[in-house]
Amino acid sequence: MQNEQTATERTLQRGTSSNGHGGSKPEHREGPVAETIENQTAKVPSDIYLWASVGAMATSAVLQILGKRKVSLFIGQWVAPVLIMGLYNKIVKVAGHD
Repeated sequence: MQNEQTATERTLQRGTSSNGHGGSKPEHREGPVAETIENQTAKVPSDIYLWASVGAMATSAVLQILGKRKVSLFIGQWVAPVLIMGLYNKIVKVAGHD
């Protein structure tokens, strides 16, 4: 059973498709707004997004304790988008852009 490979291993061995990733010519380019955003967000340390999300969680918890439920829920909803922005930031730094 040593010859069996996972789908991921087969994909890595096969390389990438012609979708513009992994060295083949890209099929499209980013617009000027997206490129500017990527250039600016790549300058921000990834830790900032993590600490901002932790700060939002802590602030939300304190507001819950103080009985300010609506504001607490509003601030608590920031956590996921901030982490997603951090993930996007990391991908831009590692993989770059067009």
